[in-house]
Amino acid sequence: MSTVEQPLVTIIALCYNHARFLPQALDSLLNQTYPNLEVLLVDDASTDDSATILMRYAQAQPNWRLLLLPENVGNCRAFNSAFRQSMGEFVIDFATDDVLLPHRVAHHITAFQEAGPQCGMVYSDAELIDEQGHLVRRHFRRTAQGLFPRPASGWVFADVLARYFISTPTMTMRRATLEELGGYDEALAYEDFDFWVRASRNWQFYFLDEVTTQKRLHPQSMSRKGYQPHDPYLNSTIHVCRKALAMCRNEAERTALAVRVRWELRQAVRWRNYSEARTLYTLLQELNHLTLFDRLLGLWVAIIK
Repeated sequence: MSTVEQPLVTIIALCYNHARFLPQALDSLLNQTYPNLEVLLVDDASTDDSATILMRYAQAQPNWRLLLLPENVGNCRAFNSAFRQSMGEFVIDFATDDVLLPHRVAHHITAFQEAGPQCGMVYSDAELIDEQGHLVRRHFRRTAQGLFPRPASGWVFADVLARYFISTPTMTMRRATLEELGGYDEALAYEDFDFWVRASRNWQFYFLDEVTTQKRLHPQSMSRKGYQPHDPYLNSTIHVCRKALAMCRNEAERTALAVRVRWELRQAVRWRNYSEARTLYTLLQELNHLTLFDRLLGLWVAIIK
């Protein structure tokens, strides 16, 4: 198949203070075996040397475009600003502290072709690496009972409500899916849970059982900030859960959402985010899925300041 016949894939490379990781991340884009790529580099007002490195790569690759945002707007707005300027049939949201393995794009596009036109997102396994690039483990553990967490393909709305199983950096999204959603919700502090919920309502997901991506673990990464005192993402999670409640069509889906809300409630109490815990308890009441322990937690957070 010639480059002209292969669908265009957009890689939106989002950077905020990733200078020390940028060369390896951007080289991984250059090393892709898939030829028909559109690359948009977005710097979200970094305060390190990221902009200088991004400019050097953009100058060396005339078909790459560079957006230097004048102020820090966060991942959702930064992504949308690039998405509106992009043209790819498929889109990758690429954090520039991560690494794409050479076959990543090619294998994901093949997976889309196998999954069919109702597939809105392909995801896969990832290697988790430390700051020096050393392997820590894989996202999915291989056990005697299969992969853990258990991946899901097809219509996965209830799955994404109840549990976490998708490695965000491995996602490749269909443009039509993102356009139907209006891109990322810019009112949120993070994007993946909201995308999974809204996209899986009308689109199928497909799990590709191979490692295509390396996800970087370091103290400044977004994933390290969740479930900590004063979690900056907890209010966004609550907002997405409320969206999900409005989208549930049957009791099985409401039960799945209750599993998620109950988990978030217990984490909020554990880390002393009591105001958010009270909101989550109210949401669990609306779902009519309160256990005895939930009620005890509700009494506790109602009286504590």
